[in-house]
Amino acid sequence: VLSFIIFICYIASLATSFMMAPLLEFLLALFLFFAYATKLNEKFKGLYWPLMDFLRCITAAIIYFAISIAAVSRYSDGASKAAGVFGFIATIVYAIDFYITFNDLVTFLKQGSSDSPEERKSE
Repeated sequence: VLSFIIFICYIASLATSFMMAPLLEFLLALFLFFAYATKLNEKFKGLYWPLMDFLRCITAAIIYFAISIAAVSRYSDGASKAAGVFGFIATIVYAIDFYITFNDLVTFLKQGSSDSPEERKSE
């Protein structure tokens, strides 16, 4: 929702060149939401879905931070300033999601690496 709001703000502002990043992030988030809601992630086991979400959060936080700084510093209209402020909020939200997803990945990887030697011993 936040990405869609930022997209609308960039369309209404003078900084329309930045509108593609929130649009792509909104579509990626919508795709991942759809994939988890329809259990598509269980059908395609070749893809590691939490890692995809992790990478999306990292790239989104970096991109939103960069374009928010550019929008706030370069443009003076209200819509650009609002998009920049919402972009900073989105950066914080994606950083929190990145932290949570990172902890889940570390737990999964530790669990997977500790199971492997036990399975080898039993064989």
